[in-house]
Amino acid sequence: MIPNDRHVLRANASIKEALEKLNGAGLYLNLFVVDTDGRLVGSITDGDVRRGLLAGKELSQPAATIMNPSPRSLRDDADAVDLLDELRARGIKLLPIIDAAGRLVRIADVDSTQSILPLDALIMAGGRGERLRPDTDDLPKPLIPVGGKPIIEHTLGLLSRFGIQHVAISVNYLRERIMEHLGDGERFGLRIRYVHEDAPLGTAGALALLDSMRHEALLMMNSDLLTDVALDRMYKRFREADADLAVATTDHHVSLPYAVMDLEGDRVRAFREKPSIAYPCNAGIYMMKRDVTGQVPSGTAYNATDLIQDLLDRQGKVIAFPITGYWLDIGKHEDLQRARRDHGQRSA
Repeated sequence: MIPNDRHVLRANASIKEALEKLNGAGLYLNLFVVDTDGRLVGSITDGDVRRGLLAGKELSQPAATIMNPSPRSLRDDADAVDLLDELRARGIKLLPIIDAAGRLVRIADVDSTQSILPLDALIMAGGRGERLRPDTDDLPKPLIPVGGKPIIEHTLGLLSRFGIQHVAISVNYLRERIMEHLGDGERFGLRIRYVHEDAPLGTAGALALLDSMRHEALLMMNSDLLTDVALDRMYKRFREADADLAVATTDHHVSLPYAVMDLEGDRVRAFREKPSIAYPCNAGIYMMKRDVTGQVPSGTAYNATDLIQDLLDRQGKVIAFPITGYWLDIGKHEDLQRARRDHGQRSA
């Protein structure tokens, strides 16, 4: 299916039609030309039109006669984590994304897209949210509003900024409300499908229900998080380490009420008065190779911690990625109140 986009032009259009479409293209004066099967065959800019007219082309002639037949494009399954930085440096604003057959799938706005990561995503949104009752008695936790929109929409925005398009959402409690609200994801620029948990499957059991993946790696995250985690940096580290699984971590600080002695035998070498110790804790965000999902048992509750332990027991490679930005798990009413305060402060 050809994207319904003001920057798409049929190959049989005239130069006049291209000019009219460019006039309504908005800020970026680029068109991408597709054939009758939706395959990308060229691009046209306002400069191409001017040069064509100056060379004696008529407005009634085919626009294909003035197009660039080899526009820069990206396969939708390609690993191009650093590509957008290069394109921005060259002043390129729009990037056509094509499938294996060369068909135009979508057009990425280079300025508003932080990266394009070759990842599928699974959002865990099936929980009851017991600790947030009575708010969750008739509203699933992912739809509780923070900063004027549901929590899960913040996550979908994060995925979209990093060019992650194929999103599965695991649903159980009040699933119809979530599915009705999010639909197929088109209004978020995503392709959403739903994985149905008929019984609670823990924080990773839904992995066994994924019947297909488009990419070789998967991002899994909880639906009750607010974060600006740098998914591009996390993916680079995951890829460079050739890890089976990467888990994002956030520091949890524990303050001790006493002075701590640094001893050598019974001799005090130094002491620290009431120190605060930071422990890296699981942040509920994971990247994993596709074959890892095949290790998850089906039809039974299974947690992300079980998955990590099983990988460690099998000598798999598990790495940590520390989050240096914002992260908040909305599990209790105090967390929700903080999220709403934080969102207002960060948006001001």
